[in-house]
Amino acid sequence: MSTSRAETANQDCRRLGLSVCPTPVDTALPDARTMLSWGQAERVIGFRNDWRMYDGDVFKAKNPSALPLGLKDLSSVDYEIDGKRYPLAAYLSRNNVTGLMVIKDGKVVYRYYGNGNTPDTLWTSRSVGKSVVSTLVGIALKQGTIHSLDDTAVTYDPSLKGTAWAGITIRQLLQHVSGVAWNEDYTNPASDFARLTRCEAGTDPYACVTALVASPERPSVATPGTTWSYSSGGAWVLGDVLEKATGKTIAQNLQEMIWQPYGMTHDGVWHSYRQNRHDVGAHGFNATMEDWGKFGLFVMNDGVLPDGRKTLPDSWLKACSQWTKARHSVSPAHPDGTYGFEWWHNSVPAAADTVAPKTGLSPSESLWAMGIFGQLLVVDPQEKLVIVQWATWPEAEPSFSRQPLEASLMFNAIANRLRN
Repeated sequence: MSTSRAETANQDCRRLGLSVCPTPVDTALPDARTMLSWGQAERVIGFRNDWRMYDGDVFKAKNPSALPLGLKDLSSVDYEIDGKRYPLAAYLSRNNVTGLMVIKDGKVVYRYYGNGNTPDTLWTSRSVGKSVVSTLVGIALKQGTIHSLDDTAVTYDPSLKGTAWAGITIRQLLQHVSGVAWNEDYTNPASDFARLTRCEAGTDPYACVTALVASPERPSVATPGTTWSYSSGGAWVLGDVLEKATGKTIAQNLQEMIWQPYGMTHDGVWHSYRQNRHDVGAHGFNATMEDWGKFGLFVMNDGVLPDGRKTLPDSWLKACSQWTKARHSVSPAHPDGTYGFEWWHNSVPAAADTVAPKTGLSPSESLWAMGIFGQLLVVDPQEKLVIVQWATWPEAEPSFSRQPLEASLMFNAIANRLRN
């Protein structure tokens, strides 16, 4: 590595004002325009350099408090699928895991950094960021800057007047039941999401994405509240609504409401479309693995800060796991529904054959934040368990019977071991 190339990464760090420069230092970065078709090695480098591949707003740590350690040997924990058993090491390899942390009763009991990642690495969340935004919406509701989840988007964002989003409620945006047309297909270069990805790599992403998402020509294709359809477009609108309701960017909300009062350990960076003015509601959270885990603890503990202040509404966790029964959310694998307030239901189906263990995590109360290519944050209040996973799955969105099922099986096995 030449000194000049290493210095470029350090300049990015200093430009943003990060207190600690992330490691490792990668110099040759992949093309952000082709993010959806990166190879495995490109994903590793791209995902841990997302914070410097786009404009970003920093959320600063203050009075950092590291999690206590209570490390346990989980090497013999295993799961079964299709008649074969796989221990933890095989799970990590089979699922291209680049980082894994398990937190039980507030202590780190297992940590793994792969592919050169370190405790200082800032890894991008992809859609795990949606669950962070959802939590910030809950805080805004508690504070009264958002008055009701049944308020319409246009109440807080008048620029949406004349679009299909105007009459959609915040609750419907959280549940992805807006009924507004949006193509999330990660394999189709012409999809709305692929176009959004290209906008993000352009020269004026805010204008480009606004024209894409909030075009007056974008139609409504279903009655709001009746049909579930996963939508990063709707998540973008939700982030915009949050920022306009609070008068602060997503990064500012996160810093002031969670990051600093909860004692996170490192600064983080949120992908910004216009620095200090507008951050991305659909994804863009970049943080260390420990801080991903501490965010999970914040959610698991109902938003209670170290000084005892409660920042989330009393019913928030329950509401997050009241899975919508809208059409397409209910499936044979998950008859109770698959989606809540930008959290997923990812339990192992009781009827699944040739898999074990089928139980471990709380079946319907565990919350899964999930991002493409295997980014996971699991929060289980009953088990007092938080699990963080970084990964580079070969597909952005594999079928449930593949990597998502293996994750659920492995995490069930971990929950069972730690309960004993």
